[in-house]
Amino acid sequence: MVRKTIFAAVAAGAMLVAGAASAKTLIYCSEGSPEGFDPAPYTSGTTNDASSKTIYNRLVEFEKGETTLVPALAEKWEVSDDGLEYTFHLRKGVRFHKTPFFTPTREFNADDVLFSFNRQRDKNSSWYQYTAGIAWDYFDSMDMPKLIKDIVKVDDHTVKFVLTRPEAPFVANLAMDYASILSKEYADKLEADDKKANINLAPIGTGPFAFVAYQKDAVIRYAAHPDYWGGKQPIDTLIFAITNDPAVRVQKLKAGECHAAPYPPPADLAGLQADPKLKVDEQAGLNIAYLAYNTRIAPFDKPEVRRALNQAINKQAIIDAVFQGSGQVAKNPIPPTMWGYNDSVVDDGYDPEAAKKALEAAGVKGLGMKVWAMPVSRPYMPNARRTAELIQADFAKVGVEVEIVSMEWGEYLKKAAEVDRDGAVILGWTGDNGDPDNFMGVLLGCAGVGSNNRAQWCHEPFDDIVRKARTLSDQAERTKLYEEAQAIFKDQAPWATLAHSTVFQPLSKNVTGYKMDPLGSHRFDGVDLAD
Repeated sequence: MVRKTIFAAVAAGAMLVAGAASAKTLIYCSEGSPEGFDPAPYTSGTTNDASSKTIYNRLVEFEKGETTLVPALAEKWEVSDDGLEYTFHLRKGVRFHKTPFFTPTREFNADDVLFSFNRQRDKNSSWYQYTAGIAWDYFDSMDMPKLIKDIVKVDDHTVKFVLTRPEAPFVANLAMDYASILSKEYADKLEADDKKANINLAPIGTGPFAFVAYQKDAVIRYAAHPDYWGGKQPIDTLIFAITNDPAVRVQKLKAGECHAAPYPPPADLAGLQADPKLKVDEQAGLNIAYLAYNTRIAPFDKPEVRRALNQAINKQAIIDAVFQGSGQVAKNPIPPTMWGYNDSVVDDGYDPEAAKKALEAAGVKGLGMKVWAMPVSRPYMPNARRTAELIQADFAKVGVEVEIVSMEWGEYLKKAAEVDRDGAVILGWTGDNGDPDNFMGVLLGCAGVGSNNRAQWCHEPFDDIVRKARTLSDQAERTKLYEEAQAIFKDQAPWATLAHSTVFQPLSKNVTGYKMDPLGSHRFDGVDLAD
């Protein structure tokens, strides 16, 4: 009922946001529905594309199409000699969106920064659990509650973060989606009106596009922010046409019903590249696809069982059948294009006979298990269902019976994080900041158990090394530690590492200014449509 009311209200007032009849409309055939429009509780790229990359800004951001940090809501920053204090000088004159459901009375200031972070770290905050089931997965899995000692408002345009220890990737981590800055004034109004849940349904930010309306599972509408601090966008109206089926996305793109569509099926690439109305950009993905066992449930709590199952998977067959030449077999939890990659690690060889003997030696007979298959295509995994079927056939050869399960994407992500989850889950990750910690710390650290650590794996020798690496500023020293951590990971085998993909982005030829993001997001700031 709340969503219908919001949709009606903002749809009726859409022109008030745009300010004028739209001259240019860009349609993006997105791959799925967002879980919400508050970026901090979610880790899905689908959700972040629809929220943080369009509606919000962060103190610092990544240069478009790069992993280089650039100023955003903070114009500059300084770090103390001991690495424990980060002082950010905020940009003046930044305006929040004016919409039919909220009119800001002031510009962005330090109060908004403190609100955006303190709601994630202060369990006594009225916003810590502003709606049922909310969780701060990014913030918690990066150990931010223990890292941040205090956040100080020095003045209206200066904020100081005080840390408990040095943290090499700290500034880069502040460029991630969870660190998007929300309006405290809007939050105060919602709290006074007893409508706090609306911060996740009808968002207000400072970003290049303002939210207009959302028709669930169908379409999201945005209008260019007329007072954006970075300048009004060339596109007046941005539409996310939610299209779950990748084949249908391709059809819509070819028919001119959308200007861009993500994650095309590998089998359709040749046809897209041959279409004179289209262009197809590509780049090596900073990603990993994996099968995460639940290491807290027998017999998957035994490393020897996990290693045996890994030997039973024909990963090259998955590359050939699912990725069709647009991927490579993965052996480590980070991609080979990332610094710190340990190429000396020896991968699990495909050896069903050895796998069968190892399972017998571990006392495992007549094993039945579930393999979870994602319902959507992602940059790291074009077809999880087909991958699950191949794993099912491989496991059958070693006497393991597999039941394939799936569910709606938001529910899939939520249940996959549960500590007592039944089964192994197919998932993956695209790097958020170009740092190995974003893979090994976020996805495999003890702090991420129950959230981003889908293997529910807490191995202290591994965790100690990764935590130590965070405190060092010398990249060569950090590299040595990450190489050691990858060797431990391989021995313990909480995942079956499946693939690293090449990412393709088909676009209409009249789209200009679009840059593929090495961090996997889809940004439409600076994008235009040629006449």
